[in-house]
Amino acid sequence: MSAPGTPPVATQSLKGETTVEEPDRGGRAIARRSAEIRATIPDLELSVDVDAEALLQRAAADGVSTTAVLIGACAAALRESPRLNGAYRDGRFELYSRVNVGIVIQTPATQVVVTILDADAKAPAQLEGELTRLTTRARAGELTPPEQAGATFTVSDLGESGIHRGAGLVIPSQAATLTAGAIRAVPVVRDGTVVAGHQLTLTLTSDHRIVFGTHATGFLGRVAELVQT
Repeated sequence: MSAPGTPPVATQSLKGETTVEEPDRGGRAIARRSAEIRATIPDLELSVDVDAEALLQRAAADGVSTTAVLIGACAAALRESPRLNGAYRDGRFELYSRVNVGIVIQTPATQVVVTILDADAKAPAQLEGELTRLTTRARAGELTPPEQAGATFTVSDLGESGIHRGAGLVIPSQAATLTAGAIRAVPVVRDGTVVAGHQLTLTLTSDHRIVFGTHATGFLGRVAELVQT
């Protein structure tokens, strides 16, 4: 008889030799938190396609990445949308006075979330500087706990991966996560003429216990507006 949880011998042979890998501490934490989030947070997911020409032009003009510009747009919209800059806890809404944006960073072994404090009060160049510093430290495995703490909202930019659309998980103690897909070249109509353009898909995943439809659509619409102007 096979041990509990072990496939029968016949099934094992069909799959070939089995190699078992033990996840590291970060991998175990991600697995545990992902299961907890899916089991406890009823999420609302909305997406919008936006014209990315203004985003590209502003990033080039300021000498920063499109991620830095997007972080600034989200931070400004969060200042106007208290529910999105909060969390649902024990039957109550917690609304935070500081706008601290967490950024998902992919590392060789796992992914981490770093925090840019008071992102709404920082210029694009400052956001870019902090983003670069934290990304470098994350990939070198040098982050300290304070550099990963205090986020009130999270942004995940899939631009480097080439994935056009994705949806993140809502991190506990936050109300929402915004995922930006890779910017893609598309034909667009301007003044009745089809021309070459660029498009970006933004997806908001929010905790529906605190962020209702009107809050989510208003916030996502505001971010889209800021990105396109």
